[in-house]
Amino acid sequence: MRYPPAIAPALGYADLSTLMARMTGDEKHDLASNSTIDVLWVLYDRILRVSPATVDDPDRDRFLLSKGHGPMAYYAVLAAKGFIPPDWLDGFATFDSPLGHHPDRLLIPGVEISSGSLGHGLPLGVGVALGLRAQGRAARVVVLVGDAELDEGTNAEAIAYARAANLGSLTVVVIDNSSSTHGWPGGIAKRFSVEGWSAHEVERHDHEALEAAFRDTRSDRPTAIVAVTEGKR
Repeated sequence: MRYPPAIAPALGYADLSTLMARMTGDEKHDLASNSTIDVLWVLYDRILRVSPATVDDPDRDRFLLSKGHGPMAYYAVLAAKGFIPPDWLDGFATFDSPLGHHPDRLLIPGVEISSGSLGHGLPLGVGVALGLRAQGRAARVVVLVGDAELDEGTNAEAIAYARAANLGSLTVVVIDNSSSTHGWPGGIAKRFSVEGWSAHEVERHDHEALEAAFRDTRSDRPTAIVAVTEGKR
């Protein structure tokens, strides 16, 4: 393995706010982190087949954080699930800390991509899903993006190709903060459904609804889950 697995602490969802509070600094991007924390928790607590002991298992599920400019919630969930020691959080973004303002796959156990250049996570996810299928592996690939990232042209190509390639192992979660430049007629979920994706829109703090959406997949097409703020729909 690349890293010795951290000892999984007995921490739960209620501990995440305390873990996030251990990270300080001017570049915390609190709003970006708070908008992703529920999705991340449901993924790591209920959905993804990956653990500190299987970060190098070729059959593990893959999670790609494209929305990488606010990784504090991600770090908190990784600490709660035992991928990294909670003590790492205290040195967030300091000179010798592995936890930077953007996640680094070479420094942090369980991190699949070094994100930061927004708009590229979905195309990378398509490539990972294709590679796993070519190897005959049934691992799932989940990519978390922000709504503004969908303004990037690479995403339009990835959305069209993923359906044409019938990538049923690929799931994209879009955190809808109403921050995209132009928006899409009919909303973000329609943006995917018109390309033939299976699309869901759920309230981002509703763990049961998120879990149900993650489990409602089809083998012949990719899945998009749009996580919205309560009352926005």
